[in-house]
Amino acid sequence: MIVRFGYVAMSTVVKNASPSKTMTYKSFSQLADREAALRRLEHVAAENLHNTLRLLKHNRAYDIQVYRFSSKLIPLATHGELADWNPFAALGEDFRAVGDYVKKEKMRVSFHPDHFTVLSTPRPEVLESSIRDLMHHVSMLDAMGLDARAKNNIHVGGAYGDKKSAAERFVQNVSALPDKLKKRLTFENDDKTFNAPETLELCEQLGIPMVLDIHHQWVNNEGDDPAQLWPRILKTWQSSFAQADSEPESPLPPKIHASSPKSASDARSHADHVEVGPLLDFLRRIAPVTDRLDVMLEAKLKDGALFALMEDLALLSGEGVRVINEASVEITP
Repeated sequence: MIVRFGYVAMSTVVKNASPSKTMTYKSFSQLADREAALRRLEHVAAENLHNTLRLLKHNRAYDIQVYRFSSKLIPLATHGELADWNPFAALGEDFRAVGDYVKKEKMRVSFHPDHFTVLSTPRPEVLESSIRDLMHHVSMLDAMGLDARAKNNIHVGGAYGDKKSAAERFVQNVSALPDKLKKRLTFENDDKTFNAPETLELCEQLGIPMVLDIHHQWVNNEGDDPAQLWPRILKTWQSSFAQADSEPESPLPPKIHASSPKSASDARSHADHVEVGPLLDFLRRIAPVTDRLDVMLEAKLKDGALFALMEDLALLSGEGVRVINEASVEITP
């Protein structure tokens, strides 16, 4: 099994390259000239996109082909008071530069809209804002010229005191989404509410790929074994592409999220690094049925944690681990 590792948004190795610089609405509203304030927002967004391109080039230098964009590329993009603002008119060239580089280097990229994007909500206004946020993320991917292989990953959401009803509402709300939103979705099990089997059932019902978060599964389970669930999870990636005639090229490799608990007393939070043992055990168990896998590392040290994990894996060379390059390995059972 060929495994590629990636990281989330920020680099702890490349200095002064934040893709998430922001501007508060308070600061925006204090500027007397609204047009000048909008140009200021566009300037910050252009700097975020410039830094994103810098990080992609950094990734290319270290063979990192899996990367999650910051959702904060455009400050205040979905703020209600700025509904008449179209930032893409000014930022089109910057977005295209990012997308062109992704396509040229054949990278796998994604977004992870924040926890306020909830499709299981019983509140119409929250659903409306969630759909608006998903539409914004799709607009950014469209502005980059990236096809439906670039995904938006979200959690199912809250149970609101009745998980069965929340799941039914989730299915109803997802089913009603425009196709341009649905074809870019993946769903992930969370650490408190919808566990891996429950999320998997929803993915199977909706024909949406599932991203297994093995850390979340460790802290939120009912005794289920993630390796035993894996063949069904793998099938969600295969079947979702088989059903979509317009999907380009070959199916994506399945993706998982990996991180380690911060401490015994704070098991849900992410540690700085990823402990190699539990992750490698899982990878070895699924290797017999999996050709390719992409692993998004959610450690606090970002790419620094990726490089440290690769060093740990290199020490296991000959024990079912073969290092391919600086961000990929081959795993045998």
